[in-house]
Amino acid sequence: MQVRIEELSTHLQSTMRPVYLISGDETLRVEEACDAVLATARANGYTERSVHHVEGSYKWHELAHDGASLSLFADKKVLDVRVPAKKFDREASDALRAWLSDNADSDETLLVLRTGRLEPRQRSSAWFKAIDKGGAIVLIWPLSTRELPRWLSQRMQQQEMQAESDALQYLCDKVEGNLLAAAQEIHKLSLQALKMPISLEVMAASLEDSSRFTSFDLLDAMMAGQPDRVMHILDVLRQEGIALFAILGAMTGQLRRLGDTQRLPPARKKIVQGFAQRIRDPLPVLAECAFIDQQGKGQKPGDPWISLEKMLLRLAGVRGVTLASRDFARSLN
Repeated sequence: MQVRIEELSTHLQSTMRPVYLISGDETLRVEEACDAVLATARANGYTERSVHHVEGSYKWHELAHDGASLSLFADKKVLDVRVPAKKFDREASDALRAWLSDNADSDETLLVLRTGRLEPRQRSSAWFKAIDKGGAIVLIWPLSTRELPRWLSQRMQQQEMQAESDALQYLCDKVEGNLLAAAQEIHKLSLQALKMPISLEVMAASLEDSSRFTSFDLLDAMMAGQPDRVMHILDVLRQEGIALFAILGAMTGQLRRLGDTQRLPPARKKIVQGFAQRIRDPLPVLAECAFIDQQGKGQKPGDPWISLEKMLLRLAGVRGVTLASRDFARSLN
């Protein structure tokens, strides 16, 4: 069955399917949809969680092996699989259909697949149809210009805030459809003791604050090879309470879009293409981001902010900076 993201919360309150496929290029909405599924799973006794990153030489048979091995202290398990859309090949199709066949009537293991936007041919494939029949699929599409104000308004209401219509439209114009940037701006507004509803003048003053940075300013500095600016922006973001996971989400989204530069302005296109040539292969960096994400969630040892700083400086061109974590370096051997 297919579930609209707006209906996911209601769906999860009534039932849980053995597999969830959550797909889209909107990193923030994909992550939040996955978080909703995982939170419901925890509330329903899925106390063990295993994360799979389908990269490099990953073998899909590992999924079945992992699903069959519960720890002594858990009755139910979640398999959290992060997979690039292009990795749904024949091996993946066979493994997913076999998994669905073997677990159709079992509630011991929950499979959560998170991926980017799927092409039409993938959405008509045998594995997709099998998940549609036996599980739940959440396809997340970019918000239209008409939908964005409503999304922002709902986001603000979750933070117990309201904005006048012209102030809300000003915010829409400023974020230009970038939901991660919008979420960061709303978070910063929530930290201020503002009179409600927020007026246009107050919104403009907040957004035009010269000291303000976003995760995307940080990534621009990194790709442009400006390590001093990277350090400054990272310090400001951390002091302002910007979540580690928001930065990592923006980072992974940028890495997955490195080859998509046709619509970029010439100056930015040159920076992105230069960065892509410098790192050559984004997969190792994506794996490093995933490791830092696990550090942030307490699943791996080490300080995630130190690891993030080291990674950003290395990618900005600072020589002699080691991999983000010795533990991550060891995991590559």
